[in-house]
Amino acid sequence: MSEFEIKNICKTFDGIRAVNDFSFEWKDHKIVGLIGPNGAGKTTLFNIITGFLPADSGQFIFKDKDILRSPAHRIVYKGIARTFQNLRLLRQITVLENILFCRLNQVGESPISAWIKNKTYRVSQKQNREKAESILEFIGLADKRHDLAEALSYGQQKLLSLGCCLATEAEYLLLDEPVSGVNPAMIEKIMELLKSLAGQGRKILLIEHNIQAVREICERLIVMDEGKKIAEGKPDRVLKREEIIEAYLD
Repeated sequence: MSEFEIKNICKTFDGIRAVNDFSFEWKDHKIVGLIGPNGAGKTTLFNIITGFLPADSGQFIFKDKDILRSPAHRIVYKGIARTFQNLRLLRQITVLENILFCRLNQVGESPISAWIKNKTYRVSQKQNREKAESILEFIGLADKRHDLAEALSYGQQKLLSLGCCLATEAEYLLLDEPVSGVNPAMIEKIMELLKSLAGQGRKILLIEHNIQAVREICERLIVMDEGKKIAEGKPDRVLKREEIIEAYLD
């Protein structure tokens, strides 16, 4: 039995079924792609399973518990983090501060330690700083640590968004268009980072319109259209199917 299973999720907006009886069981694959035309329901599905949008029906079984109706912050603490199409960075603070902001279980979150900066607090702060610095080294933004997030290029902001996910230490990463809108060199850099994360044991589910990137990086591919899953399998096989070409690739 897999740790991560979506069962029969449905969501309707004003009579339109945005997600239609969608099911998926995540087994041994490290990187899974989710593709489909605009309006297919991909981001809506992400919003549902990460607690940002309620489902009408269905289940999300994660580590033997149905967490479909859990709030977003609880889902992060369970080990599932995500990025957004609009990135949602804190643009008026530094790159390093964005990473630190996403660290979980910080001692300073306690009302007591917020007033009493004891030894435990100082040790925790040091550890969080070291972890944040290591993440910035990994994603290639160490030299930008003191720059405001808004000063980064769009590609660098994509990297920072990924870094914020990594700051949570989540095992499962849900990435919404991680290479969309960036130049070829940055696409290659991001894909290498994702491959490295998969090699470290992270599991990645990504929405992406860049079919070349999907072919290169994904071990399994899911196709959505009009809220439904219309295909699932190995990328090369799925992308050869006539109905997929008609729905998405033409």
